Amino acid sequence: MHLAETDRFDPVHFDEVVRVCHESRTQSDARRRLVGVTRPERKHADDADRLVKYFARFGLSWPAVTHHRSGANWGV
Repeated sequence: MHLAETDRFDPVHFDEVVRVCHESRTQSDARRRLVGVTRPERKHADDADRLVKYFARFGLSWPAVTHHRSGANWGV
């Protein structure tokens, strides 16, 4: 799936996730920041894995996202 093929909500959401990732030291740190409120309620707290799966939906990975320049066009 590419961002251009999603609902208008998805690119806005994606941009915020990328922003947090750029500000975070690790995948786990980014995911904790993204779901800090609901994290304690989750059965499994594998933060990095959920972020890996989220980016995989768009054919991306942590290195691809964190090395991509902030504010760049993601195909939207």
